[in-house]
Amino acid sequence: MKIILASGSPRRKELLEREKIDFEVIKSDAVEVVDINKTPMENVKALAKLKAQAVFAKNNDRVVLAADTIVVYNNIILGKPKDEKDAFETLKMLQGNTHEVITGVAIMNANNFTNFAVTSVVKFKPMTDEEILEYVKTKEPMDKAGSYAIQGIGGKYIEFYEGEFENIMGLPIKEVVEELKKFNK
Repeated sequence: MKIILASGSPRRKELLEREKIDFEVIKSDAVEVVDINKTPMENVKALAKLKAQAVFAKNNDRVVLAADTIVVYNNIILGKPKDEKDAFETLKMLQGNTHEVITGVAIMNANNFTNFAVTSVVKFKPMTDEEILEYVKTKEPMDKAGSYAIQGIGGKYIEFYEGEFENIMGLPIKEVVEELKKFNK
C-alpha cells in the first residue's frame, strides 16, 4: 500500500523510509492557524487533521498521513522561527529549561480516520549567548519548531529527554506504524 505523506518535512520522509513504508510526498496547502481557545494538544491535532483533509480532498482513493509538531514552553506554542533573531530569542528562553514537544498525527482514507498526539519532554542544557549565536549561524534552527533539531547539531545542547526520540524529530513513528496497519486491511 502506497500512502501519501502530506508534508515536505525531510525528517518525516527519513523516518518513513527507515521503516520501509511506501509513500509519496504531496505537501498540504492548508493554511495553518493556531486557535488561542484550544489547548496546544488540541491545536496540534487539529492542524494535522487540516493538512490531511486538504490532501485527501484531491486524493480520496489513498491513505493520507499528515503531522504537525509544536514545541510548548510555559503553555506558549513555539513554532518555526521567523528569522535568526527569533531563533536566538527562542533558544535563549529554552536554554536551561524543560519543554514539551507535541506531534499531532492524522491518518485517513475513504473508510477510516484517526487523529492523535504524542508528547515528549526535552530539557536543554544551560547555554551562553555565544553558544546560541554559534548554533543559530549554522542555519539548522531555521525551519524547526522550537528552533532546534535534536537529531542534528542541536542534540549536543540537550541535557535529557523523555518519550520517543522520533516524536521530537517530528513523527512518532512507532505509533504511526501501528495505526497504518489498521488502514492496510
